[in-house]
Amino acid sequence: MQQEIANFVFYNPVKIVFGKNRIPELASLIPDGKKVLITYGGGSVKRFGTLDRVKEALKDFEYGEFGGIEANPTYETCIEAVEKIKAEGYDYLLAVGGGSVIDGTKFIAAAAEFDGNPIDIFGKGLGKGLAIEKALPFGTVLTLPATSSEMNETSVISFKEKNAKVSFSHPAVFPQFSILEPELTYTLPKRQLANGVSDAFIHIIEQYLTYPVGGMVQDRFAESLLQILIEIGPDVVDEDNHDYNLRANFMWTATIALNRLLSKGVPGDWATHSLGHQITVLNSTDHARSLTAVLPALMHVRRKEKHDKLIQYAERVWGITEGTDEEKINAAISRTTDFFHSLDMPVSLREVGVDESDIDQLVSQLERHETDRIGEDGVQTLETSREIYLTALTNDFL
Repeated sequence: MQQEIANFVFYNPVKIVFGKNRIPELASLIPDGKKVLITYGGGSVKRFGTLDRVKEALKDFEYGEFGGIEANPTYETCIEAVEKIKAEGYDYLLAVGGGSVIDGTKFIAAAAEFDGNPIDIFGKGLGKGLAIEKALPFGTVLTLPATSSEMNETSVISFKEKNAKVSFSHPAVFPQFSILEPELTYTLPKRQLANGVSDAFIHIIEQYLTYPVGGMVQDRFAESLLQILIEIGPDVVDEDNHDYNLRANFMWTATIALNRLLSKGVPGDWATHSLGHQITVLNSTDHARSLTAVLPALMHVRRKEKHDKLIQYAERVWGITEGTDEEKINAAISRTTDFFHSLDMPVSLREVGVDESDIDQLVSQLERHETDRIGEDGVQTLETSREIYLTALTNDFL
């Protein structure tokens, strides 16, 4: 029977302020009288002057700083920020950084207003999975396009002591606004640019490479965004290429990739992310690099369930129109790995320091955090996940 587009509600209240020299507008975006806590990660926002520009824009506000949010934001660090908020009376947050800083700030905003132990915001074997009711208001200044956290309601947090990486979502943690200045990407090194392009690409794939339901708008939108990243990706990762339109299209594509437009009414997979999170927990591999190391194997192992969309992906995204179905699928997977190679991204687990002896631990982590049946149809069992991990060690099928 032909699948149909499901009922859906689309809601996204984030005000996007895009273009050149938009940081000075912070003073008009944050309500008067707010005491603002600026959150950020490492020293790059200081070294390249972004933090100074933010402070200048906030000169008429009372503000403080909280730095040190990790590339994979940890519960433990974020709780320190919550304690600072409660001790010093901040009532507005401003995240200055990439997706990790924004994810961390979302949790900080929710935890600061949560009645109870903040760990209970999370499920997956960590806490009670209680719904939040409110969060501190916050905005963002995006410095690294990748995750679309600047325009969605999801946060992914790591737990040092519990050896876990878990997400939560709630409309209360939509940013009120996000400033997107493409020129801020000019200071990024090649590795971060490649991570950003790859992360955006796989976000789109997770919402697209499932099974057909007749979602023409969602499919064509996803395919066009994938083609944009394929076209511009190798130039974006040239850290000396400061073409404004190139970086502007990269930044906007990465934002749209996961602002929920593509996912409405159609199935989503997210198995690549579930498998990748366990790799990051294992050895702190960059999030995007954990994904590119897994995706080719997942496409290969689950080709039967994804057959129709893999053919569509081959034909529409890569222009592969000749050969048998199997040949088209093989060619599409090969072209995908070639694209990741062009960005200097890994396409096997051995490239990210994972050996066969690690597979048991990765599968055990999946089971412990209630991700034993994943994928768009819930049929990716632990056994299938193990097969994907084993295949991904070398991806010899390519």
